[in-house]
Amino acid sequence: MAEYVETIIVGGGQAGLAVGYHLAQLGRPFLILDGNERTGDSWRNRWDSLRLFTPAYLSGLPGLKVPGPQSRCPTKEEIADYLEAYAAKFDLPIRHRLRVQSITKIADRFIITAGDHRFEADNVVLATGGYQTAYAPDFAAQLDPAIMQLHSSEYRRPTQLRNGDVLVVGAANSGAEIALEASTTHRTWLSGPHPGSEPTRPGSIADRLFTPPFWFFLSRVASVSNPIGRRMRLQMIDFTAPLGRVKPKDLELAGVMRLPRTIAVRDGKPVMEDGQVVDATNVVWCTGYRPSFDWVHLDVFDQECRPIHDRGVTAVPGLYFIGLFFLSTLASSLIGGVGRDARYIARYIAARPSTFSTHVPQSFGRPRAPSSTA
Repeated sequence: MAEYVETIIVGGGQAGLAVGYHLAQLGRPFLILDGNERTGDSWRNRWDSLRLFTPAYLSGLPGLKVPGPQSRCPTKEEIADYLEAYAAKFDLPIRHRLRVQSITKIADRFIITAGDHRFEADNVVLATGGYQTAYAPDFAAQLDPAIMQLHSSEYRRPTQLRNGDVLVVGAANSGAEIALEASTTHRTWLSGPHPGSEPTRPGSIADRLFTPPFWFFLSRVASVSNPIGRRMRLQMIDFTAPLGRVKPKDLELAGVMRLPRTIAVRDGKPVMEDGQVVDATNVVWCTGYRPSFDWVHLDVFDQECRPIHDRGVTAVPGLYFIGLFFLSTLASSLIGGVGRDARYIARYIAARPSTFSTHVPQSFGRPRAPSSTA
């Protein structure tokens, strides 16, 4: 038998929590479904040395600051624990270990299945992000089985790697940081074009001066609400962010050797764009993620499986996206930028008629006055 909830939020990361917070403040019932064991696991399950590029004072969700020095860039563990504490503080109803496998719609009701569980809802908010599936090129399967292969989603620390040389494929931020770390214990190559560098390092004096106006640009100027932002959005769909923390000079001083793109495999070994063959014992694929919405059986995607929406609102009444790159601004996919989108979507939901009682049971989250603001 299906369980009815006015709004189902799929995904218990920062985007889903932010929507839940605003729905609770508006007194609307909802339930968050998350496939992880604990809130914050999407951050815990990344490489150990990962840190945010934004300082704590720009990395909070609505209603609660990230603890600790506000000018410091938090670690991934600190953010994971913060998200868990956030959900607890505001009594946000989350059911873990429930990975949604199908969303359909019959008449005015959404049907959501997650394992043996079935839910019906008037509204569904997809807060799983735009890129859920780790990607490696098809020719990765042709590498010699003796070569250890890890995607960046599986990499944690250099001790995972076998003795011998390391090839990191993908030279954006993830690849540069992992290559620099791997070089402390292994001879390391970094494959791919340099994506450019930010003018400052996170946490530096120059960065502290530059960050406030830059954040204003990200969250206000680069917005679909004005012609500049709309033009930027069209041009940045496949945008690769410039290097923030690791600079080319850092890689050079660490002895990381630069290579062009990896394009093929020959005799079980990776081949570069210039024909060079690399005899590596380890390959770390920092080649990003791809959209994976095949479980959403609704006509809201373009030919490249990208969601079609206007500030997260789709043509299917009651279906919303949040946490996507440039959902409404360049800051939309960042922790500190998701709150405004969450408020917009929550208000949109609250304005829709509902078949659910307006009474909000305690188990569906109680609105609480925030003790501090982020």
